Amino acid sequence: MVMNPIVSIRPAKSQDVDIIYEFICTLEETELDYTQFRSIFLHNLTDPRVHYLVAEVKHEVVGFVSCHIQYLLHHAGKVGEIQELYVQPEYRNQQIGTKLVEALEQIVIREKVVNLEVTTNQKRTDTHRFYEDLTFEPSHYKFVKGMQES
Repeated sequence: MVMNPIVSIRPAKSQDVDIIYEFICTLEETELDYTQFRSIFLHNLTDPRVHYLVAEVKHEVVGFVSCHIQYLLHHAGKVGEIQELYVQPEYRNQQIGTKLVEALEQIVIREKVVNLEVTTNQKRTDTHRFYEDLTFEPSHYKFVKGMQES
């Protein structure tokens, strides 16, 4: 564990794709199709409704957060949803995740978003505490139905 690292937060770039691919595969506990992942990542970098931020320590990417913003009828405004947040294990519990979310909050405030939301797997109880510590409130259930082709 690196204690009290100097962290910088910046927008993700196309050359970050490999490390972010590793982060998301680890987060999802699976190996995603790299070609599809890369295509989606590069496409989303050009979408003004998608925000990808990375955390760096000594020019090494150690964390990532993504947020998609959309207009939702039931909020009568723009809503941001954190899609992924990952910090390398050796850098956890050092406020890096908090700094990523705080940087994201500045973006959604600037974009006049009415809510910032996040969904996390029920088994990730440490993650639940992390978001609650950041004043997110558990308010909904999420139901998922896989739509794979037969």
